[in-house]
Amino acid sequence: MIKIYNSLTNKKEEFLPIDKGHVKMYSCGPTVYNYFHIGNARPFIFFDVVRRYLQYAGYNVKFIQNFTDVDDKIINRAIQEGTNPKALSEKYIEEYFKDADALGIKRADAHPKVSDNITQIISLIQRLIDKGMAYEKDGNVYYRVSSFAGYGKLSKQDINDLEAGARVEVSGEKEDPLDFALWKKKKEGEIYWDSPFGQGRPGWHIECSAMAFSYLGEQIDIHGGGADLVFPHHENEIAQSEGATGKQFSKYWMHNGYINIDNKKMSKSLGNFFTVRDIAQEFDLSTVRFFILSAHYRNPINFSRDLIKAAENSLERIYNAKNNLDYLISLNKNSKADDDNEFNEELNKYKKQFCDAMDDDFNTADAIAAIFELVKFININADENSSQNKLYAAQSLLNELTGVLGIAQSIDTQMLDKDIEELIEKRQQARKDKDFALADKIRDELKAKNIMLEDTKEGVKWKRI
Repeated sequence: MIKIYNSLTNKKEEFLPIDKGHVKMYSCGPTVYNYFHIGNARPFIFFDVVRRYLQYAGYNVKFIQNFTDVDDKIINRAIQEGTNPKALSEKYIEEYFKDADALGIKRADAHPKVSDNITQIISLIQRLIDKGMAYEKDGNVYYRVSSFAGYGKLSKQDINDLEAGARVEVSGEKEDPLDFALWKKKKEGEIYWDSPFGQGRPGWHIECSAMAFSYLGEQIDIHGGGADLVFPHHENEIAQSEGATGKQFSKYWMHNGYINIDNKKMSKSLGNFFTVRDIAQEFDLSTVRFFILSAHYRNPINFSRDLIKAAENSLERIYNAKNNLDYLISLNKNSKADDDNEFNEELNKYKKQFCDAMDDDFNTADAIAAIFELVKFININADENSSQNKLYAAQSLLNELTGVLGIAQSIDTQMLDKDIEELIEKRQQARKDKDFALADKIRDELKAKNIMLEDTKEGVKWKRI
């Protein structure tokens, strides 16, 4: 039984999708005016894992992640770069996929863009106007927050206590300072579309509701994003979506915690603002993925070079176990199965430990701990005398569990090249022939190829260096 911590109720709840066996899931994507930063990477990676695990658990998942390609930041950046907003956003959508691919993030079933869904956005705004929940003022359209009785239920704020803040637009033409823009009238030199309310462009919040409706329907199972989106973005999504339909918009709301840099909040003013592209200059992004999943998603996580290097070393242990299994399988011709059942029972214990962790609000930290327990078991119990069935069972489970998390997937194929395998076999024969000079020579040759051999009582093991 999967349990999810629902930000709407602030408690763990049994996951029961609206349509049994099928999951409709929406996660807020990037505003494409720059490379995305390490803080953005956390929800992209985590909700990729949520989707993977739900699929692993047998659900048919439809996952949507949008691109915000119409926004003040995009317009301002385009002016700075002397280009048009469309060209700028398309450039950074392409760059997003490069970094997302390197982080092991699978493509969503659809990545809708605001600019391709203007008709749907206008239709939803008109629907709210018709219900008296939105109003026009001089070419702008605002959502009337006072018309929605449940406003504040996600962020747990009383509407009477809310004040206009940094991300709540203040305008003299609004009926109430908490009302937010659904449509912004055109300004000179800005991108715009025709609408019944005049020429202009959508506000930030309305886009996600409209695209979720278009691709998933008016009711979805899971809506995800970073904790910074709870208010006002997700609060406003609920107000406009449920205001329009009269039905619950998302059954479960999930929010990941913040990332700090060297124990400080990430900000450009502090000079500790890093894009994923910056980090890729120093570290493999598969290590960044592993690092982010090593903490529970709701907890804050501290990013530092030392911690990333530690994650790199931890990930290396999994790679070494995988590579060693490949090597043992390449040598092993033993088909006996005298104690395979007991071995498989042990493997199943680690699989259950992994699934129990993931069933408990997608606890990737404990799931990774289960993988390391499995690695330890394999290292102790898999050797040259193990049966092929044992080795394949261990390999299959290790690949299965790491695949669910999308970690340790990029095996260095150069290590498995035929010439290296032949060198290891040749060294083994030299040792049997007591030709230790040749054995040492081959060891040095392998070391030059960044492969360290270790002679143990269980047989030869190797690792990358």
